[in-house]
Amino acid sequence: MKNYSLFVFTSLFLAVSACSVNPVTGKKQLVFMSEEQEIALGKQADPSIVAMYGLYQDQQLQNFINEKGQQMAKISHRPHLNYEFKILDSPVVNAFALPGGYIYFTRGILAHFSNEAEFAGVLGHEIGHVTARHGAIQQTQQTLGQILLIGGLIVSPAFRQFANEGMQAMQLLFLKNSRDHESQSDELGVEYSTEIGYDARHMANFFQTLNNMRTGTESETLPTFLSTHPDPLNRFQRVGELAEQAQAQHPGMTFKVNRDSYLQMIDGIIYGEDPKQGYVENNTFYHPELKFYFPIPNAWRTVNTPQQVQMAPKDGKALMILTLTQANSLEEAAQTIVEKYSLTVVEQKKLSLNGMDAYAMVADQTNQQTNESIRLLTYLISYNGLIYTFHGVSLPTDFEKYLPSFNQTMRNFKVLRDASKINVKPERISIKRLSKSGTFQSALEDYRIPSDRHRELALINGLDLKDQVSAGQYIKIVVK
Repeated sequence: MKNYSLFVFTSLFLAVSACSVNPVTGKKQLVFMSEEQEIALGKQADPSIVAMYGLYQDQQLQNFINEKGQQMAKISHRPHLNYEFKILDSPVVNAFALPGGYIYFTRGILAHFSNEAEFAGVLGHEIGHVTARHGAIQQTQQTLGQILLIGGLIVSPAFRQFANEGMQAMQLLFLKNSRDHESQSDELGVEYSTEIGYDARHMANFFQTLNNMRTGTESETLPTFLSTHPDPLNRFQRVGELAEQAQAQHPGMTFKVNRDSYLQMIDGIIYGEDPKQGYVENNTFYHPELKFYFPIPNAWRTVNTPQQVQMAPKDGKALMILTLTQANSLEEAAQTIVEKYSLTVVEQKKLSLNGMDAYAMVADQTNQQTNESIRLLTYLISYNGLIYTFHGVSLPTDFEKYLPSFNQTMRNFKVLRDASKINVKPERISIKRLSKSGTFQSALEDYRIPSDRHRELALINGLDLKDQVSAGQYIKIVVK
């Protein structure tokens, strides 16, 4: 009983001492992170985000995002923060925020917006995550949840029997908290974008586009209550209602959409993967700038970032990574890896690989707490003044199964000399002005767009193939 009293007292003390006023709601809230810590966290994480994705170089777009972002930040609930707005060189359709005022848009999401109003709604949504302190709140909830769970295990023998169920309940609670944060940020996105004069109903239209994008994918079967984001169709309806309410509070105000000016601004933006950063074609990864290529196992999925290439089978029981290692020699690089990851070397050797010096080793890594191990095959390859490092990873019991795939990829790392693979150009968004009216599908046919890309083009235009388009209207197509 004394332990229980001490636990309750400690929990209450932490709760009382960490209360602060939320800038958006004006209510007291339990938060363990100070504003200074929020800013420091964002500042610390920002270089890693930029290094992982790279920045998209388009000064006109960057100036536009800075201008609208700073304009919106000034009317937000935390105008004193030093906000930074950046475009990431990624084809993924995404936007996100870090605590302290760091806001990121991918070129992928910019290519999918059809007007400034859609962009402004999502911009307000991301600023809303910052102003409502969602990052700090989530960190507090996770910390408090761990304290309460541990406390329950300490004071209640009966509770220990349901520790797994308790953990699952906590995870579901945090998912709901995340959905609540998304919903609150939707409200703030409507409020902020309306305040600077944009028609927030188009933010709702973008959620319709997001819903259309997921059709036919695995996410379609994910129940809403097990998703960190509210269902796009639910958001479409709710944001539309919020926009009507927000506009009613500004009688006589004209709300901007700015479709044509936005489309002209993104004319020429890279769409999809940028080949110069590396691309996959016929189960082969090519890097035109660094001039190398290697095969990828059949049906393995690939994720390429400026820092590394990751490959994995659908069952997730193995992983291959290609990255760079800073060292003066292959032997030094091998020793650095062994020490960094606390590896136990099983075997190692120097060899020549397709005319390049290389170093191969098999090693184990053991978790000292659980005594569980993984096995790695590592190839270090010296090429053009750099040391390329392949890691093939699996459980020891699966290692022999995946070893042929590891070897097939790593041993066939070769110099790229084929000009047709080196000079591949990226696809780009091209804005076209229609010369006649008709259906959107007929417009695509006029531009000789292959039929297997019609649905994709409909998605990036926020249209249905059967929708009517008018002469003089701008649309997006994709060209090389």
